[in-house]
Amino acid sequence: MAGADNDKSLSGCLWKAISYEDRLAETIAQRYHLSFLLSSILAARGVKVDEVDCFLNPKLQQLMPNPSVMKDMDKAATKIAEIIMQRRVIGVIGDYDVDGATSSAVLCLFLESLGVKSIVHIPDRDEGYGPSRQAFDDFKNQGINFVITTDCGTTAFEPFEYAAEQGFEVIVLDHHEAEIKLPQVYALINPKRLDEENDYPYLQYMSAVGVVFMTVVAVNRQLRERGFYKEHSEPSLLQWLDLVALGTVCDVVPLRGLNRAFVRQGLKVMAQRGNIGLRALADKAGLNEEPTAFHLGYLLGPRINAGGRVGDSSLGNKLLCCHDSKQAEQLAAQLNDFNIQRKDIENYVLQEAIEKLESTTSQYPIAFVAGKNWHQGVVGIVAGKLKERYNVPAFVMSIEEDEVKGSARSIPQVDLGALIIAAKEKGIITKGGGHTMAAGYSLNEEKIDEFQKFVGEYVQSRVGNEAIVPVIEYDGMIDLSGATSDLAAKLALLEPYGVGNSEPKLVIHNVYFKRADIVGSGHVRCVLSSDSGGSVKAMAFRCADNEVGQVILNNHHEVFDVLGTLRRDNWLGRDNVQFIIEDVRRVTQ
Repeated sequence: MAGADNDKSLSGCLWKAISYEDRLAETIAQRYHLSFLLSSILAARGVKVDEVDCFLNPKLQQLMPNPSVMKDMDKAATKIAEIIMQRRVIGVIGDYDVDGATSSAVLCLFLESLGVKSIVHIPDRDEGYGPSRQAFDDFKNQGINFVITTDCGTTAFEPFEYAAEQGFEVIVLDHHEAEIKLPQVYALINPKRLDEENDYPYLQYMSAVGVVFMTVVAVNRQLRERGFYKEHSEPSLLQWLDLVALGTVCDVVPLRGLNRAFVRQGLKVMAQRGNIGLRALADKAGLNEEPTAFHLGYLLGPRINAGGRVGDSSLGNKLLCCHDSKQAEQLAAQLNDFNIQRKDIENYVLQEAIEKLESTTSQYPIAFVAGKNWHQGVVGIVAGKLKERYNVPAFVMSIEEDEVKGSARSIPQVDLGALIIAAKEKGIITKGGGHTMAAGYSLNEEKIDEFQKFVGEYVQSRVGNEAIVPVIEYDGMIDLSGATSDLAAKLALLEPYGVGNSEPKLVIHNVYFKRADIVGSGHVRCVLSSDSGGSVKAMAFRCADNEVGQVILNNHHEVFDVLGTLRRDNWLGRDNVQFIIEDVRRVTQ
């Protein structure tokens, strides 16, 4: 018989079928003529009967509200339109991650299309996240006194006080967690403002590039109403949806509501390869097929991020705004090289972090570790890998000469954004911010122990004292004969995948592993077969040295359940499928 869901898998996880309302799934199946598996997945993800068509076919005209619903939007759009019509140079401050690069790029490309010059300041990690005195001093020296921040600024109180003293007008376009108090700026657009009406709750899930795009729509409307386009060509705003999709996917925000429309439409734009920088980066990454959210998150995004992590933080914005093919190829090559360096540095810090954690004991359900001069650009990635390894919130810090800089990744039970705000209010950390699942922060070295105690008690109060057993939720169970290209095509209707709409996980029960071997960097490929006949190609990534990989390689007569995802394999025009194995469980007799 197949393994029971209370049996641990080879990776130590419990498998749990995602619950859904049977009647809702049946209604969806009947009304939209969908398979029951697809309908049950939609029901489990909270899609209501009347929302199914909008979910499967998300359109901007249906999902994007009037930008004026957001606080300060009209005020900001009016001001930016005035600055554009005055032909003044605009200063732009961005962030060094993908959302920051795409946010600043969308704004700059829009301004450029109108003949307006912008000067971009992307801080490096030594300067720190967000607006700084240094940035405003640089702008002042260039005669700029109007600045727009993208993907930063909501809690930058001191820099904005300094900017006001220097005569700057500032507009903030951001999406990070806000406090009751807002900084001293001309306008602040952020769907997470605590005084937002929330008539459109999905706006709170937008990435910064989504906020920037909505602002561009509002400014464009203002310019049209003022007659600006009687003498100027009006740009097509849809041409920048490829950047909106990239930033949305890479900032790991929920792909529901408007975000889903941004990514679905943005992928179509990206497939046209109109952005010279993205085209060069895709070629460098070996992307030779129609892009998906997976390619954005795992091929393109990491390369753009690498500039801010280990190289030149401005390269991402430069690449995305580039109009010269040769320059784009050079920038893409640089980012690719930085990404290789990033992987090497990341592996070094990860191994040191694991050794530190496993040589000590912790009274709290957290992974909390610090190292001297660990590269700040990889502590976030390492925190994510520690979270996956130990299934607890992970906090990783680099101890520098002047301060400690850290990053954290969480599990669903613990809201990191709220944790960081609470630590800052208590004076334990000097600054910080983030989202529910990810955050960055700084503190003084003598506060590390106090911060560990605060974090430990905070997390313990949310998860309790019981050992946290990792759980993998799956969407359905099928026989091997059901793993067909037809099923894969039906499941593809749920794309794009991401947070809030993960790629469906399936369990195929009672299979054997045949023709298994190691390929690439520790990947294991094989063929799944069963007593009922049929076979399906399968791949398990980065597992050759763990129990899952060893079982696949060496157990060809024992029966197992496998959990993973079914994907189309259209290589060279073929209509096949491949099963991506995530976990394996022995079948109980």
